This record gives sequence, structure tokens and C-alpha cells, in this order.
Amino acid sequence: MKQLDLWINGKHVRTKEQRTVYNKATGQPIASMSVAGPDEVRAAVDAAQHAFDTVEIPPYDRYTIILKAADLMMARQEEFAAALSEEAGKPLKDARGEIGRAYQTLILSAEEAKRFKGETIPIAGAPGCSHRRAYTIRRPLGVVCAITPFNFPVNLACHKIGPAIAAGNTVVYKPASFTPVTAAMLCEVFHEAGLPAGCLNLLLGPGSLVGDLLTKDQRIRMFSFTGSVPVGKSLQVAAGFRRCALELGSNSANIVHGDVKDVKKAAEMCARYAFTNAGQVCISCQRVYVERPIYDEFVQAAAAYAKTFCTGNLADEKTCLGPMIAEKEAKRIESWVNAAVEGGATIVTGGHRNGSYYEPTILTNVTPDMDVVCKEVFAPVFSITPYDTIEDAVSRVNDSRYGLQAGVFTSSLSVAHYCAENIETGGVIINDGSSFRMDNMPYGGVKDSGIGKEGPEYAVRELTEEKLVVLNF
Repeated sequence: MKQLDLWINGKHVRTKEQRTVYNKATGQPIASMSVAGPDEVRAAVDAAQHAFDTVEIPPYDRYTIILKAADLMMARQEEFAAALSEEAGKPLKDARGEIGRAYQTLILSAEEAKRFKGETIPIAGAPGCSHRRAYTIRRPLGVVCAITPFNFPVNLACHKIGPAIAAGNTVVYKPASFTPVTAAMLCEVFHEAGLPAGCLNLLLGPGSLVGDLLTKDQRIRMFSFTGSVPVGKSLQVAAGFRRCALELGSNSANIVHGDVKDVKKAAEMCARYAFTNAGQVCISCQRVYVERPIYDEFVQAAAAYAKTFCTGNLADEKTCLGPMIAEKEAKRIESWVNAAVEGGATIVTGGHRNGSYYEPTILTNVTPDMDVVCKEVFAPVFSITPYDTIEDAVSRVNDSRYGLQAGVFTSSLSVAHYCAENIETGGVIINDGSSFRMDNMPYGGVKDSGIGKEGPEYAVRELTEEKLVVLNF
């Protein structure tokens, strides 16, 4: 069984308190994880602050370090993917895909280290300022705390660590306790790539302990967090005037208008986006609103596609559905679906649980107040509801506390434009599902889906201060 240590100031740190990490598919132990306490948290922030104060890494050197870390990670792609599959319960082919995305995220981050730029301010155009010139520069914040979830633990870590280092900050990294193995491996590749001691520090342990200790340390200048709404909101309160970038999930909606060119294709895309990673995706397709004339055809096509999702050995290329992260989560969604059925919903397909596995499930006849509609299911479950007008569909999409991304399928430019203008989300994806994301695009939500943007170019803006310089000649 692998031993996972903390990584503080360029050294392995082992603690007395240990927790076991399990294979999510088999339940077998795969690693023993050191748990950080107050002393280790303080030491990690000490190291990060000292490195920020004393270690100067020129922008080009940041570029080469991040790029080398990316190459080293890809050289170990199979090792990373195997560990990710075990600790997160991903089919191996999906785990390989995540490592490939993480590689691209680090490349994008490396490039941003060379692109720092400000702007010229036309101050000479103001009365009495003809002898003055002004411009802005961007400066790093200092110590950044990166807190990542279990569902895409490698790529989302790269989305936080890569831009932070590119911007000249130092990092204290706290991964989800479910997925610490790949976190330790990621720190290894950055160390091997030449990142100086203290610039990246790894703390392991429960958020209720480690997270609380981190928020109390005022030397941390920014928190970059992906996770639940309650934790994100409490972190924002604890941070006070310090910066936060919060990605807090969604119950993403998709509209399928009656003029869509291929109803079957749209149905299959929605179902695939609903069931990928066992539905444990922040922008997973959860609510689908279909114009009434094509409603029955859409439901039938989605149900037929859902039945093609098979479970099995995660290393098998045919396996497309893994377990949920824990059996308690599978039991949770089982109770939500059962409650919906008791309230009048119909199970079109699925609806059964086997341990931590939950069948791909489609519901109809749901109501807006059901948990499977108004909350984030984070499971392989979605509902389909008919609508009569596009205005009605958009109103239903907006009837949510969340607002991360939405998808719209239509052949009409006017419908697409109306949806883009009126849907209240951080992103509107036309003729693709709500789950579409490329790692170079600005990604973030409104309402309870969070604040701030990810995507290396946009994250660097969050991770730096804009400073004004005025010259009086």
C-alpha cells in the first residue's frame, strides 16, 4: 500500500495521524495518507510566504518549469491514469482523457507566464496632464490556496496551480481527501521540473480541519476553490476582504427546440453529458426542456441511448460508467429519485442502485420543487420536461439558484440569440450540451454557481493585482 506524505518546503512530511484511501470500484485500500494538523498547516504557509519573499523566478523560467512539468506528467500518463481510475472510480479511458486535458491546461498556463501585459492610460488627454504619462502593470498576489474536488482532481488542480505559478505566486494545495494519490504525483512532477522549494506545498486531510486552519492564516491572499455551495459560502465569509474564486456547481439545463436538425443526436448528446463520470460533473446535463412536438421522440431516443451505458472492469475500453465516489452518495440519489417517484415522477429507464453504482436514469413528469430538479444531483440522473414556447423554456432554465452553463439545440439564429441574451448563466452553449468545456475558455458561473473565472488566461487576471504607474515629466 502506497504511503502518501505531505509536501512542505520541498520535503516529505509524515504525520502520526493516517487515513486510508480506497479503490472506489473494489473497496480495497490503495494508500495511507498523512493528515495535516495545525503545525503542518503553519509550516506550509511559512514555506510559501518565505518562497514568495525570497525566490525570484523570471517569467520565462516559470514558463519552462510549467512546460517541463506538463511533459513529465504526460511521460507518466499511464501511471497517472491508473492511479486516477482507482482513487476516483473513473473508467481508465476517461482517466487517460483527463490527464490529456491536464497536459493542455499546463501548456496554456505556461504560455501565460510570458504574456503579462498592462495597458497605456490616455492620461495626457485630461486637463492639465499633457506632461504626464500613465500605464498599468500586473503583480502577483502572494500565497494562494488551491482547494480541489474529487471529480476531476488532476485537471482542476492544474487549472489552479498552473496559472498561480505562471503569475508568480506560491501555492498551498489542498486536494479532496478522496483523491490524494494523484495530488502527490503532481507535486512530484513540479519538483522534478525544477520548481523551487516552498513554491508548491501539499496538505492532506479533511476540509473541516485543514480548510478551517488555512482560512485563519491571513498571509494567504487568495483562495481558489471548487466544491459545494455551503463550503464555498463559508469560505467566502472566512476570507473577508481577501480574494476568492469559487466554482460551486450547478443543476445545468438544456433546451431542445422543435426545429433542431437531428432529434436523436441531440438526445444522445444530452444523455452522454448526463452520465459521463457517473454524472459527477459540475456542468452535467441535469434538466432538459424539449419543445412538445418532438418530446416523445426525444424521450425514446434518450432512453435507448442510456441503455448502452455499461458498467464493468474500469480498465475495459467498453466500460463507460464507473461507481459514484462513495456509497453514501449513491444512496442519496437513490432516495431523491424515490422521493420524486412518490411525488408523481416517472422513471423512463434506470432507477436502481448496486452498492456505489447507480444506473443511468431518466425521469419525466417531474416538478420544479423536486430535489432531482432544483438541487444539484451530481449523479447519473436527468429529467426531461416538455415546453410550448421558447420564452417558457428560458423561464424554466432561469428558475434556479444556480447559473453555471446551459445548452441550447436549435436551427434558428433568432432562438439562439434570444437564449444567449436571456439565459442567466455564465456560459450558453449553442448546439451542444451544457457540459461542453475547453480549457482555454473563460469558465465560471453566476448566482450560487460562484464567482470568478477559470481558464489560464482568465485565472491569471484573478491571481494578480493591477497597479497603476503615473509619470510626471
